[in-house]
Amino acid sequence: MTEMTALSTDGRAATAPAAKMSARNVTVFYGDKKAVDDVSIDVGPEHVTAFIGPSGCGKSTFLRTLNRMNDTIPSARVEGRIELDGEDIYASSMDVVQLRARVGMVFQKPNPFPKSIYENVAYGPRIHGLASGTAELDHIVERSLRRAGLWDEVKDRLSESGTALSGGQQQRLCIARAIAVDPEVILMDEPASALDPIATAKIEELIHELRGNYAIVIVTHNMQQAARVSQRTAFFHLGVLVEYGETTEIFTNPRETRTKDYITGRYG
Repeated sequence: MTEMTALSTDGRAATAPAAKMSARNVTVFYGDKKAVDDVSIDVGPEHVTAFIGPSGCGKSTFLRTLNRMNDTIPSARVEGRIELDGEDIYASSMDVVQLRARVGMVFQKPNPFPKSIYENVAYGPRIHGLASGTAELDHIVERSLRRAGLWDEVKDRLSESGTALSGGQQQRLCIARAIAVDPEVILMDEPASALDPIATAKIEELIHELRGNYAIVIVTHNMQQAARVSQRTAFFHLGVLVEYGETTEIFTNPRETRTKDYITGRYG
């Protein structure tokens, strides 16, 4: 695999495998308000990338540009270029439904469909025509639930409603639903912020297990979580990407004063 240099606002080179996704000069507006300002970053295929920063710094807004979730907000406007495997995802020829199958998303609050556990996972493969019959669909559902660390807990209750599960189980069900369509990238927007510490630990363990199968990007307000689960960290402040590099470097030897001040708790 070719090597490429990840961009860093401080000029530091961070060598990484060729980018799965790359953003160049991305700016996001909500009406006249600039929420993200001229962000350039590469997301590698084989590691977890964490976006950190204080509330309102633009990290979730930028995350949503990576699968065009901002399209659902009438006032949102995105400038710049974002590529998935070299293909412009904002090109008029891009099928947004297919894009969101390739770039899945897990939200802050678990949002299972008001359907059975089985149907929550089967829904995507069914509408995308990924299963040729019931047996293949059964296999996809079981494989996805196993990958999400949920199979042993729900295998005897697949017909029960997904909304009857605990919060942590619901979030793992949402992850199973995302990976059932065999995505290439998984975006996670503070996936554990609504969960208790035990459920949070299971989500972090799951992220670790999924790493390598998917490019994973996680937004988190929890710096300890970022340090535990990610190999690369991007620090956002006031809509700007301040610093991006290897997680250990960002947390132990940040180059930017703003990064250091945030990590040491001086603000945020």
